[in-house]
Amino acid sequence: MATVAWTGGGIRIIDQSRLPDEEVWLVLRSAEEVAEAITSMRVRGAPAIGAAAAMGLALAVSSGRDVDEVAAMLTATRPTAVNLEWAIHRVAGAARSGGATAAVAEAVAIADEDVRVNRALGQMGSSLLSDGSHVLTHCNAGALATVDYGTALGVVRAAVASGKRVRVWVGETRPVLQGARLTSWELRRDRIPVTVVADTAVGALVASGRVGCVVVGADRVAANGDVANKIGTYTLAVLATRHRVPFYVAAPTSTIDLATPDGRTIVIEERPADEVRRLRGATVTPDDVEVWNPAFDVTPAELVTAIVTEVGVVTAPFADGLRSAVSRASDARGAVVPLP
Repeated sequence: MATVAWTGGGIRIIDQSRLPDEEVWLVLRSAEEVAEAITSMRVRGAPAIGAAAAMGLALAVSSGRDVDEVAAMLTATRPTAVNLEWAIHRVAGAARSGGATAAVAEAVAIADEDVRVNRALGQMGSSLLSDGSHVLTHCNAGALATVDYGTALGVVRAAVASGKRVRVWVGETRPVLQGARLTSWELRRDRIPVTVVADTAVGALVASGRVGCVVVGADRVAANGDVANKIGTYTLAVLATRHRVPFYVAAPTSTIDLATPDGRTIVIEERPADEVRRLRGATVTPDDVEVWNPAFDVTPAELVTAIVTEVGVVTAPFADGLRSAVSRASDARGAVVPLP
C-alpha cells in the first residue's frame, strides 16, 4: 500500500485522520497543502512525512519558487522527526545543482528508497521473532508511517512472510489513537492477528507474561542510542526492562541523527491541547482545563535491547554501531548526504 506517491501534478496520500472510518485519498498540489497535511497529521510517521515534504519541495521548485523559503516552511512543520529535515536537505541540494528536474528525481528516489530500505529492515528484524511470537507495539510504525511496508510492522510482516506465526498487541496510543485506529486497521487488512489494549492496561499485560518482545519505530535516534518516539514509548521500555522483555527499535538509518549526541538535545514537539480535551469529536475535559500534550518522549539507550536498521541489528554500546550503520547505508546509496 503506497501511502505517499508522486503523481506528476501533485502528491497522493491517504488521509490518516479519517481512518478507520473512511479510506479517503487526497492529492496535494502545493507545498502549503503538504505542510498542512503534515501539521494536521493527515500524513504522519517519520519516513512518510520525509517523503511527502521532499515531494512538496520538488513541486514548489517545479513552479519556480525559492528553494530556501519553501524548505524552511516545510522543515518547521514538525521538529522532532529527523527524516523531515534529512529529506528536505537532499531535495534542496538536488534543486540547487540540477534544477526542478533533479529535485523531482531526488524526491521520487527518496520514496523508492524508503520502500527498499524498510523491506530490508524487516528482513533483518524478522530473525528476532520466533514462531509463535507475541509482539507488543505502540503508535503506528507500519505502511501508513512510511511510503510502504513499515518499520516495526515491517519486522512483523517479514516474519509472517517467512512462515512464522505472530500475534500483535497494540496500545491505543492516546491522545490521537494511532495504535487503535491505524495499526489495527493495517494488521486486519493483512490478516495478522491483532489485539488492541488500553494504554492503562499495558503494564498488566506485560506483567502477565503474554508479551514476548516489544517492537517500536522511532522518529529520531541520537548518536548514543537514545530514541525519540511517540509519547508512551518510554513507559513501555521501563515495563519491558522491569519484566525482562526484549525492547527492539526498528529504524532506518535515515532516522539516525549522528549530529545529536543524546536524547537531552532532541526538540520535543508539543501538540494542541484540544487533542487531549476532545476524543474523536467528543469533549472529555472542561474546556478551560490546562493540558500538557508532548507528541514524543525519549527512551534512554540503556533500556533498548537492539536497534534494527536496513544494514543490520545494532546492540549496545550503540555509538560505534550506529556510526557504522549510517556509513554503510550511505555507501550503498552511492553518496553521503549529511545534515547541515
